[in-house]
Amino acid sequence: MAGIMNNRTGGCHCGAVRFEVTLSDDLKSVRRCNCSYCRMRGSVVAAVAQDGINILQGNDILTSYRFNTRKAQHFFCSRCGIHTHHQRRSDPNRHAVNVACLDGVSPFDFPEVPVMDGANHPNDTGKPAQLAGTLHFESTSKR
Repeated sequence: MAGIMNNRTGGCHCGAVRFEVTLSDDLKSVRRCNCSYCRMRGSVVAAVAQDGINILQGNDILTSYRFNTRKAQHFFCSRCGIHTHHQRRSDPNRHAVNVACLDGVSPFDFPEVPVMDGANHPNDTGKPAQLAGTLHFESTSKR
Protein backbone atom coordinates (compact mmCIF):
# COMPACT_ATOMS: atom_id res chain seq x y z
CA MET A 1 0.00 0.00 0.00
CA ALA A 2 1.36 3.40 -0.94
CA GLY A 3 2.18 5.76 1.90
CA ILE A 4 0.73 9.20 2.43
CA MET A 5 2.80 11.89 0.70
CA ASN A 6 3.06 15.27 2.36
CA ASN A 7 4.78 18.43 1.13
CA ARG A 8 6.40 20.65 3.75
CA THR A 9 8.86 23.51 3.94
CA GLY A 10 11.66 24.10 6.40
CA GLY A 11 15.08 25.51 7.03
CA CYS A 12 17.98 25.92 9.39
CA HIS A 13 18.07 28.03 12.56
CA CYS A 14 19.58 31.17 11.01
CA GLY A 15 17.35 31.02 7.92
CA ALA A 16 20.19 30.87 5.41
CA VAL A 17 19.06 27.43 4.21
CA ARG A 18 15.46 26.89 3.09
CA PHE A 19 14.03 23.77 1.49
CA GLU A 20 10.86 21.96 0.58
CA VAL A 21 10.39 18.23 1.03
CA THR A 22 7.90 15.57 0.09
CA LEU A 23 7.71 13.17 3.00
CA SER A 24 7.24 9.50 2.18
CA ASP A 25 4.51 8.97 4.75
CA ASP A 26 3.80 12.33 6.34
CA LEU A 27 5.24 12.06 9.87
CA LYS A 28 4.10 8.52 10.59
CA SER A 29 7.54 6.90 10.63
CA VAL A 30 9.67 9.40 12.52
CA ARG A 31 12.67 7.80 14.16
CA ARG A 32 16.06 8.23 15.72
CA CYS A 33 19.17 6.14 15.35
CA ASN A 34 21.77 4.97 17.85
CA CYS A 35 24.82 4.92 15.57
CA SER A 36 27.78 6.93 16.86
CA TYR A 37 26.98 10.05 14.81
CA CYS A 38 23.20 10.08 15.21
CA ARG A 39 23.50 9.36 18.93
CA MET A 40 25.55 12.53 19.35
CA ARG A 41 23.45 14.60 16.93
CA GLY A 42 20.19 13.56 18.58
CA SER A 43 17.73 14.58 15.89
CA VAL A 44 14.40 12.99 15.11
CA VAL A 45 14.07 12.37 11.36
CA ALA A 46 11.31 11.64 8.87
CA ALA A 47 11.69 9.77 5.57
CA VAL A 48 11.75 11.81 2.38
CA ALA A 49 10.33 10.47 -0.88
CA GLN A 50 12.70 9.55 -3.72
CA ASP A 51 13.96 12.88 -5.16
CA GLY A 52 11.74 14.56 -2.56
CA ILE A 53 14.03 17.34 -1.37
CA ASN A 54 14.49 20.67 -3.10
CA ILE A 55 16.90 23.25 -1.68
CA LEU A 56 15.24 26.63 -2.25
CA GLN A 57 18.07 28.79 -0.92
CA GLY A 58 21.46 28.32 0.70
CA ASN A 59 22.69 25.30 -1.26
CA ASP A 60 26.09 27.02 -1.33
CA ILE A 61 25.97 27.34 2.49
CA LEU A 62 25.19 23.67 3.13
CA THR A 63 28.15 21.53 4.03
CA SER A 64 28.29 17.82 4.58
CA TYR A 65 29.92 15.21 6.73
CA ARG A 66 30.60 11.55 5.96
CA PHE A 67 32.19 8.96 8.23
CA ASN A 68 32.97 5.25 8.45
CA THR A 69 31.66 3.73 5.17
CA ARG A 70 31.21 7.26 3.76
CA LYS A 71 27.88 6.26 2.19
CA ALA A 72 25.62 8.39 4.37
CA GLN A 73 25.99 12.11 3.83
CA HIS A 74 24.84 14.42 6.62
CA PHE A 75 24.05 18.01 5.58
CA PHE A 76 24.14 21.03 7.86
CA CYS A 77 24.22 24.80 7.63
CA SER A 78 27.78 26.11 7.71
CA ARG A 79 26.60 29.30 9.46
CA CYS A 80 24.45 28.05 12.36
CA GLY A 81 25.52 24.38 12.38
CA ILE A 82 22.02 22.89 12.27
CA HIS A 83 21.67 19.43 10.70
CA THR A 84 18.92 19.81 8.10
CA HIS A 85 18.85 16.42 6.40
CA HIS A 86 20.91 13.43 5.37
CA GLN A 87 21.30 10.99 2.55
CA ARG A 88 20.62 7.55 3.96
CA ARG A 89 23.25 4.84 4.16
CA SER A 90 20.72 2.04 3.73
CA ASP A 91 19.50 3.64 0.48
CA PRO A 92 21.72 6.48 -0.83
CA ASN A 93 18.93 7.49 -3.24
CA ARG A 94 16.76 8.50 -0.28
CA HIS A 95 17.01 11.20 2.34
CA ALA A 96 15.69 11.86 5.82
CA VAL A 97 14.91 15.33 7.16
CA ASN A 98 15.40 16.67 10.67
CA VAL A 99 11.80 17.24 11.83
CA ALA A 100 12.94 20.16 14.01
CA CYS A 101 13.79 21.99 10.77
CA LEU A 102 10.26 21.59 9.35
CA ASP A 103 8.05 24.65 9.70
CA GLY A 104 5.55 24.14 12.52
CA VAL A 105 6.98 20.79 13.70
CA SER A 106 8.92 19.98 16.86
CA PRO A 107 10.58 16.72 17.87
CA PHE A 108 8.57 17.09 21.08
CA ASP A 109 5.32 16.69 19.12
CA PHE A 110 5.85 12.91 19.22
CA PRO A 111 5.18 11.14 22.52
CA GLU A 112 7.12 8.08 21.32
CA VAL A 113 9.94 7.90 18.81
CA PRO A 114 11.39 4.54 17.77
CA VAL A 115 15.18 4.34 17.94
CA MET A 116 16.70 2.20 15.21
CA ASP A 117 19.79 0.10 15.90
CA GLY A 118 22.20 1.87 13.57
CA ALA A 119 25.10 0.76 15.76
CA ASN A 120 24.39 -2.68 14.25
CA HIS A 121 23.44 -1.44 10.79
CA PRO A 122 21.80 -3.94 8.40
CA ASN A 123 24.48 -3.20 5.78
CA ASP A 124 27.08 -4.44 8.30
CA THR A 125 25.20 -7.37 9.80
CA GLY A 126 23.24 -8.63 6.79
CA LYS A 127 20.19 -8.80 9.05
CA PRO A 128 16.98 -6.74 8.83
CA ALA A 129 16.84 -3.37 10.58
CA GLN A 130 16.19 -3.74 14.30
CA LEU A 131 14.63 -1.50 16.89
CA ALA A 132 17.04 -0.53 19.68
CA GLY A 133 14.37 1.05 21.87
CA THR A 134 11.83 3.84 22.12
CA LEU A 135 12.37 7.42 23.21
CA HIS A 136 9.45 8.78 25.27
CA PHE A 137 8.42 12.39 25.81
CA GLU A 138 5.75 13.47 28.24
CA SER A 139 5.02 17.16 28.56
CA THR A 140 4.72 18.58 32.07
CA SER A 141 2.82 21.66 30.86
CA LYS A 142 -0.91 21.83 31.38
CA ARG A 143 -2.22 23.34 28.16
